[in-house]
Amino acid sequence: MRVLPAPPDAGLRFQLDGGAPFPALATFVVDTSRATVLGHEDRRVSTIEHLLAALNGMGITNATIAVDGPEIPVADGSALPFVEAIDAAGIEKQALAVRRFIPTKAQEFRDGDRMLIVLPAPSFRIRMVVDFPSPIGVQYHQLEVTPETFRSEIAPSRTFGYRHEVEALLQRGLAMGGSLDNAVVFDTDGPMTPLRSANEPVRHKILDLIGDFALLGAYPQCEIIAIKSGHALHGAAVRALSAQRMDLLPASMV
Repeated sequence: MRVLPAPPDAGLRFQLDGGAPFPALATFVVDTSRATVLGHEDRRVSTIEHLLAALNGMGITNATIAVDGPEIPVADGSALPFVEAIDAAGIEKQALAVRRFIPTKAQEFRDGDRMLIVLPAPSFRIRMVVDFPSPIGVQYHQLEVTPETFRSEIAPSRTFGYRHEVEALLQRGLAMGGSLDNAVVFDTDGPMTPLRSANEPVRHKILDLIGDFALLGAYPQCEIIAIKSGHALHGAAVRALSAQRMDLLPASMV
């Protein structure tokens, strides 16, 4: 995978196996069962949310993502390796206004007991509650998303699961690349490796949300209140919001 510069107002685009580039938009989502999967013509790319979270969280709005193969590299299961690569490469400011999504009213999306509310706000803010079986339980985290807060509070948070889920996937020949090096695995009495933060699971769910909302095609200037939300609900919300007005404001991101 390579993340390449793109012209002003080009947006985020994927180029799969040398094919024609296409925009990273919710209309190209073909699956959200365990990760967010994009499809274009006969090509697919899976687990895009961690990379898109890094780009969205670091304020990068124009880039071409060239991928060979069916999945974005998992790295350590977080967005931190992508953030470190962005920091090493540097970010170029571009002299054109950034396209932003700015809601004018509160909007609510539901899926059973899962809920997501999008509110007008002067900046990108997230409040999230998760409720998982023991030993994770109920967790809460909130932040204003800036490159600094994303880098320190969200990017290091790894994907997670339960030991019995991992064992079931392995028995089906799935997740063969999964290990304690690229995921937090919870056994009945707690995590099998040290956590990077006390509430790492909810922070990772925020990471997923930031990545999924990159598919708006505009920087999300709004507040999001999420309760037990996941890729499917994020995708439904983003598809609905994408049809609404995108405002152009003076450039402050790149």
